[in-house]
Amino acid sequence: MSEKKNVLKDKSFSFAIRIINLYKYLSTSKNEYVLSKQLLRSGTAVGALIRESQNTESKADFIHKLAVAQKECDESIYWIELLYHTEYLPSTEFESINNEAIEILKIIRSIIITSKNK
Repeated sequence: MSEKKNVLKDKSFSFAIRIINLYKYLSTSKNEYVLSKQLLRSGTAVGALIRESQNTESKADFIHKLAVAQKECDESIYWIELLYHTEYLPSTEFESINNEAIEILKIIRSIIITSKNK
């Protein structure tokens, strides 16, 4: 029996890996520790909360977990923007990772809205 594909779970996991690699780059190559640590925390929390939402006991709990994931994703976008505008991130890297975060945020919001309307 094959497991149903979960696009959000896969995207958030890939995003977390990118965030971890970006943190490693920023802390070793740019000696930037404060902003990158904040991004590491919020960027990896997104996927963890999405995973948690898959095992909730109620619809309300499911929506709540995704709402927190939404907040963490939006916070990650803030740190990514700040790193870009303070010249720690080149524009190509910024655009790529920022677009990925925005895509995840849109999916989370869509799932929350759909779940509330059911």
